[in-house]
Amino acid sequence: MGENEASLPNTSVQGKKMAYQKVNADQRAPGHSQYLDSDDLQAAALDLEWDMEQELEEPGFDRFQLDGAENQNLGNSETGDLDLDSIQPATSPKGRFQRLQEDSGYVSRYPRTTPKNSHCSIFRFSKIFCTLTLLFILGIVIGYYAHTKCPSQDPSPGMSDPHLYQDILKEIKAEDIKKLFRHLIQLSKSEDDTEFAEKLKVQWTSHGLEEVQLFNYSVLLSLPGSSPNTVTLKDSSQCFYPNGQPCDQEPRKDPSQGLLYSYAAYSARGTLEAEVIDVRYGTVEDVSQIRVMKNVTNRIALLKIGKLPLLYKLSLLEKAGFGGILLYVDPCDLPKTTNLSHSPFVVSLNPGGDPSTPGYPSIDGSSRESRSDLTHLLVQPISASLVARLFALPKERDQADTCRPLQLSHDEIRIVTMKVQTVTEYKTLTNVVGYLKGASFPDRYIIVGSHHQSLYGYNGQEWASGTAIITAFIQALMLKVKRGWRPDRTIVLCSWGGTTFGNVGSYEWAEDFKKVLQKNVVAYVSLHNPIKGNSSLHPIASPSLQQLVAEKKDFNCSWKTKCPEANLSSVQMQGDGDFFINHLGTPSVQVVYEDLKALEGPSFLSEALFPVRAAEIEELDPFFNLHETIAKLSGEVILQIASDPVLPFNALDIALEVQNSLKGDQPHMFQLLEMASRLRDSAELFQSDEMRPANDPKERAPIRVRMLNDILQDLEKNFLVQQVPPGFYRNILYRLDEKTHQFSILHEAWEHEKLHLSNETLRAALSKVLNSINSAQVYFKAGLDLFESGLLGKN
Repeated sequence: MGENEASLPNTSVQGKKMAYQKVNADQRAPGHSQYLDSDDLQAAALDLEWDMEQELEEPGFDRFQLDGAENQNLGNSETGDLDLDSIQPATSPKGRFQRLQEDSGYVSRYPRTTPKNSHCSIFRFSKIFCTLTLLFILGIVIGYYAHTKCPSQDPSPGMSDPHLYQDILKEIKAEDIKKLFRHLIQLSKSEDDTEFAEKLKVQWTSHGLEEVQLFNYSVLLSLPGSSPNTVTLKDSSQCFYPNGQPCDQEPRKDPSQGLLYSYAAYSARGTLEAEVIDVRYGTVEDVSQIRVMKNVTNRIALLKIGKLPLLYKLSLLEKAGFGGILLYVDPCDLPKTTNLSHSPFVVSLNPGGDPSTPGYPSIDGSSRESRSDLTHLLVQPISASLVARLFALPKERDQADTCRPLQLSHDEIRIVTMKVQTVTEYKTLTNVVGYLKGASFPDRYIIVGSHHQSLYGYNGQEWASGTAIITAFIQALMLKVKRGWRPDRTIVLCSWGGTTFGNVGSYEWAEDFKKVLQKNVVAYVSLHNPIKGNSSLHPIASPSLQQLVAEKKDFNCSWKTKCPEANLSSVQMQGDGDFFINHLGTPSVQVVYEDLKALEGPSFLSEALFPVRAAEIEELDPFFNLHETIAKLSGEVILQIASDPVLPFNALDIALEVQNSLKGDQPHMFQLLEMASRLRDSAELFQSDEMRPANDPKERAPIRVRMLNDILQDLEKNFLVQQVPPGFYRNILYRLDEKTHQFSILHEAWEHEKLHLSNETLRAALSKVLNSINSAQVYFKAGLDLFESGLLGKN
């Protein structure tokens, strides 16, 4: 929460309903607990929500609005009584709590205790007045001498002060991040993972971080073989390396070419000779059409990366009967300024963690499973130029500079031999974890994560951006700590190992401390590869955190750092936040700079890991202003979550996101929509009646704040489901991409149903979504009932 004003969509359109509707007794859906039927409570809710509408009508509340806002019109008599206007997420009032104290008509549900003796005598009043006057004069004298002899002190630990946050963040400078970036690149040369982690620990400790630990895990990694993988045309017997270079030429010595490092980690190994069939993006529709036209058993699929998670597409192709996959990125899906046609790349087929210890940490004594291959498919990434060369395709761009997507004709027959010869070895990965203990709630953690280079099988240097930013943040933070300040909650700062192999380091650490993290983690802030382009800022945040991120973005962006109005949404993100989002239900944030075309084109292109050199990053951000913006934006989010008395999470925004995810005219929706309406009603009451008063210092009883924060902390756990398609998030609040607004598992199930492949898939998906919404509704009602306690109101 906090005292920053929330931004809401423009409400000038005639006839559009407000996000907060007046509560009428005859409109309540059945099944509500008794607090919804209380005449007194409903009267209070009417007054409060009328006051909210007054706030909404004030100028300045149309600043933040997501793209694609639409009114939801069911056009169905069965749902005509439901209040189901389509409200964009992250647009609910944050409360503006200070206004409540100024409003004489506001009546709290939690009455304050009145003084026992309200009729003091004039004599007693005069005595008290004189005493206070003397104390005031004495205080001025003492304060004067103290000021002249003692250095200035920061606010006491645990205080939430936006000005203090800016004092910390102003110490983060672009030039310092640039120096740290270059120093980290030097540190990483000729070092293995553990040696680099030791040096990073020394650096963090030198900045004053009190406690920095190293966590080592022996994990099974899939590594390049002693010689590059190859693809050979049968007709001409021409052999090619994955980047398109003929095998009979001397391999280039430049490590940036990475012939050894163009491979799919955890692919099956071996040799396969077969016909190549173009399956385009490998969607359900693509695969179904191909199966009608051709026999695909043990054939090789030519597959574009993008549109859907790679693991999901591989599961479809494996189920269809394919034996091998040639992966590539179509140049038409990339910005014109990006030329990766000849570049090799890496993909990981690992959903997360050490494959030999699934679901538990790889510590000494753990049982190891034999899982060197995570798929039966032979998978090999190849460059777009090799695709064109193998299949005699035209150049990517014609004379009119119009890009034509690569596509192999179904009439042509191309037979190739693909050879995959990766190896698996146990290696030690190291995580660097530092702690800044909180003053008031040391058992509540905000985790900040970047990753460092793993020299096993990948030689990109983009990791240094995130690690430099997190190091600069530590440096600025500890300057304030040395002057006596401390956040309320503990900040845990992490640099993960083994990210390129499937977030292995973060998974192992989180599995190691899972019981502690389930109870104590409040939020995860990701600094995974923050500089992917320089044209657009792209924040991704949990629904409950979107307003907070929007406010910080508007404040921290300046003209020189190019912060256009980028879409802020909850979509699946790459990086080490995966475990925290999908296994712990932790509200999460990630901010990156990208190219506009990357945002507009097919999603999941970032699953192809093209090694990025340090020089390329400095070309994208020569003055490191973009790095500074991300550091300050992420830093202020971290500081506010760490120090606000009430966590700055918006409960209602989750309910609004649920309603938005049920758009469409598909059948089987009535029960979901009805449940979503009840969830929204409860969320409105919770955010209005519980979160707003808790931010009034006069009503901020410690037990109330603690219980309220516990409820806010665990909201997203209700939306974790057990079984999802490979590559999909278990946290169903996250969408597949910017263009798909439905729940991902429902979208995928409807695609199956359209092609008559599986009705069971749709029924299972509907049940998962319904149970998640119901779980959240029960959770909100339990929270409201808890705060109804008369005992709690007196504390």
